Amino acid sequence: MDSAVSDTRIAEAEPAEPAEPADEDGAQPWQTDTTRAPIATKIVIAGGFGVGKTTLVTAVSEITPLQTEALMTSASEDSADDDLTATPEKTTTTVAMDFGRITLDDDLVLYLFGTPGQQRFWFMWDDLVRGAIGAVVLADTRRLPDCFAALDYFESCGIPYVVAVNHFDGTERFEAEDVRDALTLPAHTPVVIMDARRRIAVIETLLALVGHALDVTPE
Repeated sequence: MDSAVSDTRIAEAEPAEPAEPADEDGAQPWQTDTTRAPIATKIVIAGGFGVGKTTLVTAVSEITPLQTEALMTSASEDSADDDLTATPEKTTTTVAMDFGRITLDDDLVLYLFGTPGQQRFWFMWDDLVRGAIGAVVLADTRRLPDCFAALDYFESCGIPYVVAVNHFDGTERFEAEDVRDALTLPAHTPVVIMDARRRIAVIETLLALVGHALDVTPE
């Protein structure tokens, strides 16, 4: 899978500001100064079965991600929910959620909640989405209809979202506007082409969502 984000962009970036010295216990100043407490923000990672939600959370989380993976069994082989045609190597599935955390700045911490993809687990979505500022809806161009349920859900809830096309190895690459047309997305909804395995690509996708959420709900 080719990353949609070139690694050369890292080399070209401006040098980072030097970190403030930690105290004797190893804590950064912003961690002990209550006037600079970080903003904790919840983001949901959604999409169809096998689209890369667990991969995305794992790639970017600064802590060991919480995963609720279970082995797939022969009982689900004939289920439309567990169609492995596009992902024959997949042997596990998320049965509750994925959870990870990433600190984007001294004052912005994102908590990532990955939803289960199969329809039989959708009853948990209301609890997982509660309090989120927005969602990343992952899409696979080989199975675009699989993300319709997530799109409909967030539209009905009024939750801001971005569509992130996870470009799999050996698949045809489409432009963002082609995906927008295929999904009949509103013009204001961001569409990004990315690689869920690449940390920088995921960070840029999360930043796109945060920016979109601020634009839609600035208060």
